[in-house]
Amino acid sequence: MLGGMSEESNQQQEEEHPGEVLTVSYERIRHSSNSPELSKLARQTLPDRSDQAAYSRATALLEAVAGNEHTPLEDRVFMAQTMPFPNVLVKLSHDPDPQVRRAVAANKDDKNWLAGVLTKDPDQGVRAAALMNPMTSWKMRLEGAQSEDTDSETLDWLGQLGVEIEPGAPTVLATMVRRAVALNPSANAETISRLAKDADKHVAKAASSR
Repeated sequence: MLGGMSEESNQQQEEEHPGEVLTVSYERIRHSSNSPELSKLARQTLPDRSDQAAYSRATALLEAVAGNEHTPLEDRVFMAQTMPFPNVLVKLSHDPDPQVRRAVAANKDDKNWLAGVLTKDPDQGVRAAALMNPMTSWKMRLEGAQSEDTDSETLDWLGQLGVEIEPGAPTVLATMVRRAVALNPSANAETISRLAKDADKHVAKAASSR
């Protein structure tokens, strides 16, 4: 209950008073414990963008759904995978469950700064997903390639940038990342062997020096 009202009353109020003040609706949804209703809201069809007021209201309320621990995990993951809205993705990026944060980290609608933040997440899977997200800046990719905390599979992926992966990537930046991988003690033998044959002499030399 919230403010003495049952969840059924809350739902009825939402249906009967669509003009309810946004802040009131936001707080009611944010603190709701009605998981089925939260699940419904998470997967609702949004108003047409031509109705800007309704559309903005709906996306704002999705943030409340995303930040509510009573929203079922599968729905929070769904939102993290599909939502293009920065406010919702930021909210989900703080979710206590790493499955949700991993989904945010892999979402190609992330802003580059959000993807960058997630490259520093305590969960290895989240960091890996963020480093592989094309929205992640080259600066953060380079830092990931240099970090011994980056797992070998992700390092192998980073070691293919500008070659097998994203062949049209900026040559200098991709080369810097591959060279960093070649020097990273956490890179596996297969990755180092491939980089020792890299077309860029600086990358090949770094790998051969291992």
